[in-house]
Amino acid sequence: METIKEFYSIGEVSRLCNVSRKAMRFYDEIGLIHPDKIGSNNYRFYSREALLNLTILKYYKQMGFKLEEMRSLMGTEEYQEIEHGFLRKIGELEEEQVSIEGQLTSVRDWYSLLLEAQTVILNDAREVSVKYIEPDEFGFMDQDYIGDPKEAVINLEWTEFLDQIAVEITGPVMIEFPSYKDRIDNRCTRMRLLQKMIRPRHKEYLVQMGGCMMLSCYHIGPHDTIADTYHKMENWAQSHGYLLGDSSWERYVTDYWTTKNTEMFVTEIRLEVHR
Repeated sequence: METIKEFYSIGEVSRLCNVSRKAMRFYDEIGLIHPDKIGSNNYRFYSREALLNLTILKYYKQMGFKLEEMRSLMGTEEYQEIEHGFLRKIGELEEEQVSIEGQLTSVRDWYSLLLEAQTVILNDAREVSVKYIEPDEFGFMDQDYIGDPKEAVINLEWTEFLDQIAVEITGPVMIEFPSYKDRIDNRCTRMRLLQKMIRPRHKEYLVQMGGCMMLSCYHIGPHDTIADTYHKMENWAQSHGYLLGDSSWERYVTDYWTTKNTEMFVTEIRLEVHR
């Protein structure tokens, strides 16, 4: 058990409170924790009270208080001022929590797409299948399509719009083309960009997608050969007795956002089907 003393050297304070000597000198400079005694050779000595205050200071630091906030809290005896300081900090931390949760969601979703693409490429998963797509809401923007997939996917107009409405996005970019046949023939002039919004604030910028059976197939490689996969899906649907809807959805699992190697692009094509 540590013997209680009247004064402690800066080295003893550093050891007992696990605070560096440099930090102790800094706290002295900014008026947070002062030495109670200056000995010969300018040695600093601290009282027991200073040690206890330093422990309080460390706890404030753990809670995220800035140095100026700590000075205010430790320098007042007014209960209301302390209460208001804590309420302000709660508000700040809640805002930070929301921001971090959004960042974590985006990183996790992006990582999930990388794993999906890796699995598709390693298994050369190019089979056509029918699957139910769960309904979900996406942010959207209707735009002209100029025939350039890179411009469509890394979409400056969409990015600017998101900045204006202060909304973050996550997950893959999807593009809906009104006619899959025009997409095959490279005659599309309109498109709808879709992407998942984090904490959407405006319902008018949301649209529902899914809630139906769709034909699905992964296209591996550059976008300029994507018509081959469309033709394969057309032939599969015809041979299995399915009728295709007009629109198509391209879900960009990995694309220009992820890699410059177009051979590593993975795009899921979805076509609405019925008997």
